[in-house]
Amino acid sequence: FLINRKSPCSTKNGGAQAPPFAGREQSLIEDARRSAAVLAGLSGSSRARDGLVFEQKDGRVTINVLFALSGTFEAKLLHVESRPGRKSKNGATDLEFFMKCEVHSSDLDVFVNSLKRVVDDVRSVPEEKVPWFPRQIKDLDRCNMLITKFDPDMDQDHPGHSDPEYRKRRAFISELAFTHKQGEPLPTVEYTAEEVSTWRHVYRQLRGIYPGLACRQFLDGLQQLEEEAGYGEDRIPQLREVSAFLKGKTGFQLRPVAGLLSARDFLCSLAFRVFQCTQYIRHSSAPMHSPEPDCCHELLGHIPMLADKEFAQFSQEIGLASLGASDEDIEKLSTLYWFTVEFGLCKQNGAVKAYGAGLLSSYGELVYALSNEPEYKPFNPEEMATQPYQDQTYQPVYFVSESFEDAKTKMRRYSATIKRPFAVRYDPFTCSVEVLDQPGKIQDSLSRLRGDLKTLQSALEKFS
Repeated sequence: FLINRKSPCSTKNGGAQAPPFAGREQSLIEDARRSAAVLAGLSGSSRARDGLVFEQKDGRVTINVLFALSGTFEAKLLHVESRPGRKSKNGATDLEFFMKCEVHSSDLDVFVNSLKRVVDDVRSVPEEKVPWFPRQIKDLDRCNMLITKFDPDMDQDHPGHSDPEYRKRRAFISELAFTHKQGEPLPTVEYTAEEVSTWRHVYRQLRGIYPGLACRQFLDGLQQLEEEAGYGEDRIPQLREVSAFLKGKTGFQLRPVAGLLSARDFLCSLAFRVFQCTQYIRHSSAPMHSPEPDCCHELLGHIPMLADKEFAQFSQEIGLASLGASDEDIEKLSTLYWFTVEFGLCKQNGAVKAYGAGLLSSYGELVYALSNEPEYKPFNPEEMATQPYQDQTYQPVYFVSESFEDAKTKMRRYSATIKRPFAVRYDPFTCSVEVLDQPGKIQDSLSRLRGDLKTLQSALEKFS
């Protein structure tokens, strides 16, 4: 059911300002951040109100309320989330709540009528046979579900947890990503001297060991980034510059993200050749370690590989396979991504080299992965998809591909086993995904493909 409640915010052009993050799914995360701060030091006035007042500013308060439901019938709440709703007559955006419930059929009418007595609007939503997925690149604005497992406000083991200034800085940079919309100029961050110092330390340490351990494609990409996109020890590259570089090399572009995204939202962005990239940097007390993605991981680990056409295609195909996939298949695809794009190894000239970003942005694990300690297994998507992985320490097992082309071929074969009532095709001209679920659509795609094949045939004839 969708339940509609009037949002307390007013329009941008007049009236009181909306509370930060009102009407966003991310507000749940921000709420948790603030609650941690409040628990650390409640004011006397807050205690006087039994701890209800959560934040007060300009005469407006935000509160946390815990309540229980009781009634003459049993309803099991399976899922609840808030989302922006319809715009009201005065221009403000209403806030909707989506609930998935389990209730006895004999109590259904009573349940719905009970809701109608306390909320403005109640309507049922049909169950989706296929999970929602973006069809156009602008739909990525909706792919923003964050995982807070390693958030410095939540994780007491995070190096920045006990540093309020770092957390404040992190929140500021995250807000730039929260407010970004597809098509807008990428936000610029003026990095501090301390942040640049952390970047310099990481860059210098890793740059020294790349030549002997990184794959050829990575080294080529990094050299091009140093020559064309401002990579170096003395400055943290801006997303705007790096995105323009990638767009010209492989068609990939960057999008700012506030933290670790859910697997589904992250993978679906790859289908559009969009890489979700953080802009904050790890804490200076642990420059060679970060429990979560940061700009060192993204810019040093991922970006040089995405400058390679073959690897970019490999990444996009994982994203395309994720569109409309079941939760079970998403989990398997994210595991495949983990053992390839994050921690993949490949053979080159008889030696094993690293191409995974998790390795190429971690001095310790990069050296470890190419030592004699871990176990190597051949690239096998069926086995990789169910292999347990480590996100707290080094991997005990790594998978080694014969080449990117071999990995891409095997991934295509695996993707074909994912059960969906349709196929998808990316249209680079409109930056949209075409859903092939009708004979007419498939015939149109074949016609375009025949045109491309004729062009290639004509080119071959000129050389024969």
